[in-house]
Amino acid sequence: MPAAVTITKIVEETPSIRTFVFDREIAARPGQFVMVWVPGVDEVPMALSSPSSITVQKVGDATAALFAMHEGDRIGIRGPYGNGFAVSGRTLVVGGGVGASPLLPLVTTGQVDTFLLGARTASELLFAERIRDAATLMVATDDGTAGHHGFVTELMSRVDLADFDHICVCGPEIMMAAVLAVLDREGCAGRGLFSLHRYMKCGVGLCGSCCTDPHGLRVCRDGPVFSGDVLIDSEFGRYARDASGSRHRI
Repeated sequence: MPAAVTITKIVEETPSIRTFVFDREIAARPGQFVMVWVPGVDEVPMALSSPSSITVQKVGDATAALFAMHEGDRIGIRGPYGNGFAVSGRTLVVGGGVGASPLLPLVTTGQVDTFLLGARTASELLFAERIRDAATLMVATDDGTAGHHGFVTELMSRVDLADFDHICVCGPEIMMAAVLAVLDREGCAGRGLFSLHRYMKCGVGLCGSCCTDPHGLRVCRDGPVFSGDVLIDSEFGRYARDASGSRHRI
């Protein structure tokens, strides 16, 4: 059952992203997620951006309901679930949009050397100042309003991948698939760690709604973080499933 928590602070991070701080700390590894129950609406998986916060972009009914909430309102939290990021040595991080959220705990615990951060436009760059205080930050925006004018994947040519023991990635799946293609071409796909987002019902590996082709791996229990060599020749970057189980292209 979800544990009821009270929202104590709401931070507008960007025009489309907010952080909801609540009155309970959850002991979790970077990259683990929780199931968030929005009373009367839905229960959905969300990454922890800190032990006591989730950082959310408004994309559906549950997140729209969250955005309508205020300090003092209550939500339900259960978890943490999943495996998270397991890193050692030098770590490169590639984050796009709200995908920077599950990567932030790696930064705040001092495990990131270089962070490649992308967004559509300068105002949507998430956590840029906090990242810059703790790691080498390189920025790309689709419209060129900050940093490199182009996709964040294009920044990968400016770093030597051989310098890093792990490459942690989260963001839109098309972006992550492009990162995997680069790592595969450079012969280091196995050093990539990718955080997947899939539709979930139970979050604990029972319902099978988040199973992936062709190996049947469950994102909630076997992930949400997978090494790049596991994702090659899978559904990753090609399609996912909706609540009915029907495939839709990514």
